[in-house]
Amino acid sequence: MTASTPPPRPVSLDTLLILLQEGKLEVEGLLPHGSNYTFLATLTRGNLRTLAVYKPTRGEQPLWDFPEETLAYREVAAYLTSEALGWDFVPPTVHRADGPHGAGSVQYFIQAQPDCHYFTFSNDEKAELPRVALFDLLVNNADRKGGHILRDTGGKLWLIDHGICFNAQPKLRTVVWDFGGQAIPPELLKDMADFRQRLDSDTGLLEAYRDLLAANEIAALRRRADKLLSTRKFPEPGPGRNYPWPPL
Repeated sequence: MTASTPPPRPVSLDTLLILLQEGKLEVEGLLPHGSNYTFLATLTRGNLRTLAVYKPTRGEQPLWDFPEETLAYREVAAYLTSEALGWDFVPPTVHRADGPHGAGSVQYFIQAQPDCHYFTFSNDEKAELPRVALFDLLVNNADRKGGHILRDTGGKLWLIDHGICFNAQPKLRTVVWDFGGQAIPPELLKDMADFRQRLDSDTGLLEAYRDLLAANEIAALRRRADKLLSTRKFPEPGPGRNYPWPPL
């Protein structure tokens, strides 16, 4: 099996997470078009093998508005949030200290449909995106490009590239403004309310966030959830920069 042909995802999520965390990690090559160093890697453990996206911390370009050497942790925090909401659209992601180029995030590789992304979605496909818009509001996504919203070869929706999320200050920049001014669907509000309650009651979840984010960033996450539950509407674009560049 070649590096460009990923094997099926293991049946068990727990098995996949162990493979990501403990499998032998070998770099296959540098992925193009990223502002930070991003590698395609192969992971093997016993008779299990899969492809992954490896983003080493030492390959991160410094940003004036995000603390240095934190982007890999934010990738993991986005996966944690997707799972805590029950939305399952951020690929399984872990943080490893022992990569070939040092510590960094390791994410299950998604075999995406070619040329299938936000800007090519049909109206019916875009009807699936309120969850995406709400997720980005919650995590304060500063870079939701159209190419970060994918479908795999089985048709499942996935979201990638979350290294600049969770800033304590408002930073939302996204292409998904389709729902501005509309009411948030009740089922999504319920998921959000359950998530917000867990932030106060689930010590395991809170400890996981504390390993990834600063205290003021966790506090801001709470405030954003509270605001969404209070307003119950998707916001409209405001003054200032609301869209990422480039948009794709």
